[in-house]
Order: sequence, then C-alpha cells, then structure tokens
Amino acid sequence: MSETLNLAASNQADVEQAAQLLLQGKLVAVPTETVYGLAADATQPNAVRRIFEAKGRPADHPLIVHLPDAAAISNWAKDIPPLAHTLAAAFWPGPLTLLLPKADHVSTVVTGGLDSIGLRVPAHPVLLKLLRQHQLAVAAPSANRYKKLSPTSALQVLHGLAGRIEAVLDGGDCQFGLESTIVSLLGETVEILRAGPISKADLEEVLGVEVQQPQAHQVKVAGNVKAHYQPNTPLRCLSYAELVHYLHTHSTVKIAVLHQQALPANMVPFSSKLLPASAQDFAQVMYRELFAADQSGAELILLEMPPGTAEWSAVQERLARAVHQ
Repeated sequence: MSETLNLAASNQADVEQAAQLLLQGKLVAVPTETVYGLAADATQPNAVRRIFEAKGRPADHPLIVHLPDAAAISNWAKDIPPLAHTLAAAFWPGPLTLLLPKADHVSTVVTGGLDSIGLRVPAHPVLLKLLRQHQLAVAAPSANRYKKLSPTSALQVLHGLAGRIEAVLDGGDCQFGLESTIVSLLGETVEILRAGPISKADLEEVLGVEVQQPQAHQVKVAGNVKAHYQPNTPLRCLSYAELVHYLHTHSTVKIAVLHQQALPANMVPFSSKLLPASAQDFAQVMYRELFAADQSGAELILLEMPPGTAEWSAVQERLARAVHQ
C-alpha cells in the first residue's frame, strides 16, 4: 500500500476525500469524541474484513457500528426494546454503545459471527456531519494494532497504522480519551459490559431501573480480552508508597513515572508526568501520556494507581488490561 494520507478535519475538501475513500471500500481512521476509530463502510463486508487485517484483530471479535442518527437503529437491529430508544434519546450523539439483536441482513463479518450488534451515534462534529451528509454507517474499532494503546490523536494512529490504511482524518485530540460505555439490552436486565464515559449512575437516572455492572463477564464485546490497551514498554500500576519504594530500590533502571501525588524532592526518575486529579481529566490524557512514556526510551513505566471508587471504574478497567502480567 502507498503512504497513508494525513487529512485535516478542518479542511472540507479533505473531509470529502475521506468520505469518498470510505464509499470506495477504503480504510480511514476518523476522530470521535472517545478515541480515533478505524472506519470502513459497514455495508461493505470486504472493506470491513480489511479492518481486521490492518489491526491484526481476530475475525471473531465484534465491531461497533457508528450511525448518522438514532433513526438508523432499525437498519441494523431488530426486536429493539423501548429502553434502547430511551437511552438513544438521552445519550446520542455520545459515548454510549447499545448491544442489540442484529437485523437479519447485517453481515456477520461486522458482528464477529454473533447475532448481536453494537451501535452508537458519535458526537464528534466532523465525523457526524460526514456520516449524515453521505448517509454512511461505519464499523470503527479503535485505530490501533490489536491489544495496543488506543489512539487519541492522529499522531498515535500513524505510529501504529501508517502504510496499513489509506488515510487518517486529523480532528485533534479526543474529548473523552476512553472508549464508549457498552450496554447490553439483550436480556431481561440492562448490563454494562464495558465501563466508559457514561456511568452506571447516569444510566439509572435516565432509565429508572437498576443497571447491572458485573466485575467480569464472558460476553464477546469490544475490549473484553485479558490483555489490551498495552504500551510496548512494560507497565506496572502501584500504590504511591509502593511506587516511591520501587524508585528508591531501582535507581539504575530507566523508569517513566505517571503519578498524581508529588514525588519526593530528591527523586528524579528517567521521566515523570503529573496526571490530573479528576477521573474525567485523567481519562482524557491517559492514553496520550502512556504513549509519550512508551516513546521516551524508558525500560519500565510505573503508574500510580488511581482511586478505586465508582467514578474511576472505566479507568481502572483499562489499566487492569494494560499492565504486563
């Protein structure tokens, strides 16, 4: 393949070129409010197959389809419960994916062979306008090599996928920095299968019913593998006390430190970055700072484990998969 085009979301001609590439069955990394997605026209199974090839992703790992509007749900799903429309009205466009029974005509290439499908309407204004102008629906997992750090900038996309895809549409840094919340509406209960920017409390406030959030499950959805979101450099998550002790006892190791509390004044690791105190701000920069630490030349990345409260559940879930076992 020739060089990957770097298109600007601020340039309408570039946005139109991205749309035409998608219509032609090509792969384009696109900005969303969560992370950059590797998009293919979801109505073209051969184009969707190329997503798996470019990422090195197993073909039985389902993809999320990004829709132009909530009305398009019925083109992709069947037996749609009323709760789906309630959630779509409350949170779309936005970082919420609904898991529903797939419509009979939808290719199982998109769903990883499953009878269910993940659907959402993205909130990034450029992507949303592109989808609506061309009435496109795109399958778009994170635009990274399988199990590697999710990209929140075009630079990160190119680092992993340059030469493997036709283009990246650069829309700047992503707003949330974490993948969407995935909610299953397949059974009798509403279940969060992947934590994300929309919380259990957010969902319950809108629905007026209890939402289940199992600590672990075996349902095949995007991101539900033991090792995921990983930098190439080994990552360990430690308490502040453990982190400081490790630095004291491993002074000869090149360590990149990501922390929320100030390090002792006499402690100068190979590289360090102070991360935000709030869960939302932390999530927004987490992949970016892990990428920077990964590129720093460090031998090891140490991250101060953030709080274990409910508002940090999406961050905690990603970090549990990102650490090197």
